[in-house]
Amino acid sequence: MHAPRIMIIAGEASGDMHGAKLAQALRRRCGDVELFGVCSNAMKEQGVRQLVDAKTLSVVGITEVFAKLPVIYRAMKTIKQTLRDMAPDLLILIDFPDLNFRVAEYAKKIGIPILYYISPQIWAWRQGRVRTLKRLVDHMAVILPFEAMFYRRHKVPVTFVGHPLLDRIPMIADPQAVGDIDGPPVIGLLPGSRQKEVATLLPVMLEAAALIRKKRPETRFLVSCSQSVDRDLVSAVSDPYMKALNLTIVPGPVDRVFEQSRLLLAASGTVTLEAALHGIPTVIIYKVSPLSYAIGKRLIKVKYIGIANLIAGKQLQPELIQEDASPENIARTVRSMIDDPALLQRMSDDLLDVRKRLGKPGASDRLASIALSLV
Repeated sequence: MHAPRIMIIAGEASGDMHGAKLAQALRRRCGDVELFGVCSNAMKEQGVRQLVDAKTLSVVGITEVFAKLPVIYRAMKTIKQTLRDMAPDLLILIDFPDLNFRVAEYAKKIGIPILYYISPQIWAWRQGRVRTLKRLVDHMAVILPFEAMFYRRHKVPVTFVGHPLLDRIPMIADPQAVGDIDGPPVIGLLPGSRQKEVATLLPVMLEAAALIRKKRPETRFLVSCSQSVDRDLVSAVSDPYMKALNLTIVPGPVDRVFEQSRLLLAASGTVTLEAALHGIPTVIIYKVSPLSYAIGKRLIKVKYIGIANLIAGKQLQPELIQEDASPENIARTVRSMIDDPALLQRMSDDLLDVRKRLGKPGASDRLASIALSLV
């Protein structure tokens, strides 16, 4: 009997990070497991053989997908050939529905079991896709408690494994230490993990930073540069502002920005939940093409876009979406927060409470157990 062969597809930076943790957990349980798939640096470092570089695939918004179709087509060709030639014992799909739904259709046809980890946000929009998942997927492993209820309601096999961020982000020992008000305010700018996202959001964030600094000249700004984003792009956008804003580019893990920041401006996504688990008050910024936004607005079924806000059922992190995400509105929102230390502390306390609703650490280990049970 051959060693288990598992193919993993993670199309974005957060999925690659979670896939790397899964790879570690699988190897702890089965040292000779063979892992390969669509991934980026984090999974490669854990010994996952890369078939397609995930950084070439990620997009933001509905219409932006069309520009990536030739790249997605080439990736699908590689994936299909690998599924046929390698015949993996299990296919694990991590979020990224634009590609993963197509892959699931093909894998189902040739009889490969499918475990879907980190649900697409079908509970938020285009809920009819749950019927597709029910038809294609052998098991869903979800990371948010309300997702499990959604899938059970639709009779899809599901396990709530807890959120993988809990394994990486320790419990804050002293909540009062979060948001230290001593010294000049430091604001972290987190423009996203995709090239298009950074090109769209970072200029807006920097213009807002310039307005904030006019009123609070002592303020410092840090720009996070994700490993999945070209450093030259971040530098080209930031360079005109470097001296005027006392700006520092911080490459690599976003934790380096969290450690220094009193407040964050962040692109919508997983990073906003990371910020919540660190107890850092955050303003969420979301902008896509006008057509993407018009389509999405008609389809979205939830009140908030921030994950922490969805979990809490109220707005803990202010959300500035599309036209509301102007430099002036961003600056006004941020100034109202940094001018009120008591408000910042209350926001921090509320964000830290979100952790209690995310289950217990060990999501990757629980997922690995499910995966090996399906092999």
